[in-house]
Amino acid sequence: MRWDHLAGSDPTGPGAGRPAALFDADAVVTRTFDTPEFRGVTFHEVRARSIVNRVPGVSRMPFEWTVNPYRGCTHACVYCFARKTHSYLDLDTGLGFDSQIVVKVNAPELLRRHLASARWQGAHIAMGTNVDCYQRAEGRYRLMPGIIEALRDRANPFSILTKGTLILRDLELLRQASEVTHVGVCVSVGFTDHALWRTVEPGTPAPERRLDVVRALTDAGIGCGVLMAPVVPFLGDHPDQLRATVRAIAASGATSVTPLVLHLRPGAREWYMAWLAEHHPQLVRRYERLYAEGAYAPKWYQRRITRQVHDLAAEFGIGPAHRGAARRIPPGERPLPAGPTQLTLL
Repeated sequence: MRWDHLAGSDPTGPGAGRPAALFDADAVVTRTFDTPEFRGVTFHEVRARSIVNRVPGVSRMPFEWTVNPYRGCTHACVYCFARKTHSYLDLDTGLGFDSQIVVKVNAPELLRRHLASARWQGAHIAMGTNVDCYQRAEGRYRLMPGIIEALRDRANPFSILTKGTLILRDLELLRQASEVTHVGVCVSVGFTDHALWRTVEPGTPAPERRLDVVRALTDAGIGCGVLMAPVVPFLGDHPDQLRATVRAIAASGATSVTPLVLHLRPGAREWYMAWLAEHHPQLVRRYERLYAEGAYAPKWYQRRITRQVHDLAAEFGIGPAHRGAARRIPPGERPLPAGPTQLTLL
């Protein structure tokens, strides 16, 4: 396994801008836990050298900085774009991504030190954009409370995107943070079809449990949007399925709904297509045609889904999200350009 070749940069340290290894290879501890929820899962505990990551300038993301306390994800979503990142560690991007989890055990202390640096200007930090920070591992390692506390204590704006119900454990911390800074929370629910959920997102809470999270956050005064993603071509895009999903999202009290069609980047594409060949072989040729030009479905298809969802949202009394809305950007921050955004968690 490779650790010390991975490069990152700490914009607040004495070597600001210079590449540095992300992990200390001598500080990796590998553990397994013989409990039902973690059976078959291996955890690689590392002491990271940096925790705040700059998003590449070519990215479509509407933010510049991220924090990712984990690599790999037990949610095991067959379409997850982040599968490719496991190959950087010589780890398998299929089952290995689902069961070999890298845990940055010093994430809270690193973040607190980073935010205290005179070089840090208090920019928005996004979480859950690579792998889910509220995956099952978080129940054991409890990294997010310390991360939220660090952001709260510095009144640093942040947002969280998750499929995990474990976020409700930190509801009081989120409420405290929202009193001093801008906090955005978005829950990912691409469909409410149980048969589809069990096969493409086998490690996640059921869609209705995620919508319970939306309801609980809203009741606590923390506005929560829903990223309706992914809309899965030919399996989750029937008008009746879209209607049922938007109706459930509206009933949860979500502040917004943003549809995103499935995209298949290298790493995820191979794993997803293998899954498709096993479970829905009759769709393989249709997918090859739909994604013939690359990772994204054709614009006409994306526009059709977006129009259908927005029409349904209007019918059920919930408006589409605007880019950056969940962030509640305060006056004086750099405005974001208009236009649609393809978030890369999904």
